Amino acid sequence: MGAQLKAEPADQIRLLDVQALDVRLQQLAHKRRSLPEHAEIESLTKDHTQLRDLLVAAQTEESDCAREQTKAEQDVDQVRQRAARDQQRLDSGAVTSPKDLENLQREIASLAKRQGDLEDVVLEVMERRESAQERVAELTERVGSVQGRLDDAAARRDSAVGELDAEAASVTKEREVIAASVPADLLKLYDKLREQQGGVGAAKLYQRSCQGCRQELAITELSEIRSAAPDTVVRCENCRRILVRTADSGL
Repeated sequence: MGAQLKAEPADQIRLLDVQALDVRLQQLAHKRRSLPEHAEIESLTKDHTQLRDLLVAAQTEESDCAREQTKAEQDVDQVRQRAARDQQRLDSGAVTSPKDLENLQREIASLAKRQGDLEDVVLEVMERRESAQERVAELTERVGSVQGRLDDAAARRDSAVGELDAEAASVTKEREVIAASVPADLLKLYDKLREQQGGVGAAKLYQRSCQGCRQELAITELSEIRSAAPDTVVRCENCRRILVRTADSGL
């Protein structure tokens, strides 16, 4: 049964109280890590990032279309102004040479076709820009919607975390008070075992079974425990945890 550490039975019982509080702290920590809001926020954050990327792409496309439209409209204005000047020369009668008149009329006709082609380009760009603007508006709304859900989930998470942290702080204070009344050597052994045994360093001996590993003790082990002094700190032969005897131990 290991080293014969001594501790009053009442101190050993208090060790079970410390263990119960440590288990509660573990449960609170697990609950804090496992809040459903964590997964919800992760999923929403991923959606938000994807939508933001799409929005930036749509805004870039709209901006490119705006520049392209401006350039196309400038090209139309230049052709229109040149055609107007040629028409003014034609109407003024300043050009008298038949050949020059023919060339001027041919250029005016060419400019008219060029203007028509450029105006078609302007219309095509305007349609693409309008489509991009609609996409920007749609994505802006979706980003805002996801952001709202994200803010709501974060608020719910923060509220839940706050409640859990408040309870953990209360349990920690209670543990400190009770642990302070447990002999230092017993508490040191308990903390060492708790670290080694997945958070459980002391267990009740209940109906001849260790409540730490849930194993029924062998007859010889029970006999040794039965004959041990009440202030002897006994250990489970199977899991090596501290075994605390009570009226329900079945000895």
